[in-house]
Amino acid sequence: MSEYYELKIAGLTRQLERFPLNDKIDIAAFIIFGDVELTVKASEELLKKVPEFDYILTPEAKSIPIAYEMARQSGKPYIVARKGVKVYMRDCLEVKVVSITTKKEQSLFLGQTEVEMIKGKRVLIVDDVISTGESLKAVQELVAKAGAIEVGACAFLAEDEAANRDDIIFLEKLPLFFK
Repeated sequence: MSEYYELKIAGLTRQLERFPLNDKIDIAAFIIFGDVELTVKASEELLKKVPEFDYILTPEAKSIPIAYEMARQSGKPYIVARKGVKVYMRDCLEVKVVSITTKKEQSLFLGQTEVEMIKGKRVLIVDDVISTGESLKAVQELVAKAGAIEVGACAFLAEDEAANRDDIIFLEKLPLFFK
């Protein structure tokens, strides 16, 4: 069994290291931080597939470079749903989430300033990988609580069964590795 998975995405090839999720499943770790070439090219490809939007909303933290690059290329602003309340955030909306890679409950927050920005606006949700969909559900709940209009949810990769969903936009499938 290989310790790496070869991913082909947006005309590029990357070797993703495999890590155990539990005793039965390994995942290929997709870490976009620092990979400027992939971030730029895959963002360009993803933007070709998404509907019109006014704002990008992304959960903290791994998808921030993607949201930034899609915002830069589209000229539209992006907002980050934070994992903790900062002193400059007031009257926050909060949603709880447990994702496959964190294994414990976390919260995502939107401050009142961001809520006011997106209320009534078309919001595109951007993530790096959609797997179980739990993080996506949390961000969708924030969009709804903020009174915004979700126009789509997208990611560079859809992991395993998420690739069968018809309600997300993605570039490539990322398999799980069963032992």
